[in-house]
Amino acid sequence: MLQRAALQWYIDNGVDEALGDAPIDRFAASEAAAKAMAKAKPNASVAMQDFAGQNPLERSAEAASIPQETPLLGASQAQEEAVKTANAAQSLAELQEAIAAFEGIEIKKTATKMVFADGNPEAKIMLIGDVPNADDDRHGKPFLGANGQMLDRILAAIGLSRSNEDTAKAVYLTNILNWRPPGNRTPTASEIAISLPFIERHIALIKPDLIILCGAIAAKAILGKTEGISRLRKSKHSYTTQTAELEAKLKNIPAIATYHPSYLLTTPLQKKAVWADMLTIQSFIDSSGQS
Repeated sequence: MLQRAALQWYIDNGVDEALGDAPIDRFAASEAAAKAMAKAKPNASVAMQDFAGQNPLERSAEAASIPQETPLLGASQAQEEAVKTANAAQSLAELQEAIAAFEGIEIKKTATKMVFADGNPEAKIMLIGDVPNADDDRHGKPFLGANGQMLDRILAAIGLSRSNEDTAKAVYLTNILNWRPPGNRTPTASEIAISLPFIERHIALIKPDLIILCGAIAAKAILGKTEGISRLRKSKHSYTTQTAELEAKLKNIPAIATYHPSYLLTTPLQKKAVWADMLTIQSFIDSSGQS
């Protein structure tokens, strides 16, 4: 039904409030539309007779029952399509092409470039951030600009690098979302849900020994948690594929959550906490014999 599908589309995309300079009489608009439809389509006159004389609640219910010719793509449909597309990707190159061609997420229209990944794809450590920033969006790679410089220094402190050819000392970088939300806003729940099959397929193709979750959005989405990053970073976690429909699933991959570099740029006092997280990562590397 047209009105119901339209409302669902707005809800899926985070629109929960209508704003305007002046109030609009929606019932009067519905009445005018009904009269116009009846006049334009004589065959519909029987179905539309006495429409204008009904009370507003009955009129709204009947209008909602009119079938639509072109269904709107909601978040649930987009997520189903994302799962099918992700399952079909058998390599990183195919996944990158699939994400670039996927039309089920609106923020693609406002982004400049798709941000897929950076670093060594053979790395044993995969670092997943929140969303691309303006620098990432311009160049098509994650963690550039001031955020990237901060992250590179943090990783270098424990002997890791995105450019290292040694897989034991390399890091592979990506984000939960491959497109920058307009104005660097926080992604909506539906945008994260639509993107989750892609990032989980990405993880399955890399098969890392350790996942570093950089930021609250990444940590909550990948771990399926609701706690804040301050609490999540204090515990060790285990990642298991959440999207049940994905054909390739992983289980019990060690995961560590930490603050995002952008947070450290505005809250430098938390660098001490991130250093503690890096020591935990270093301890994992040493105990697993990667170094």
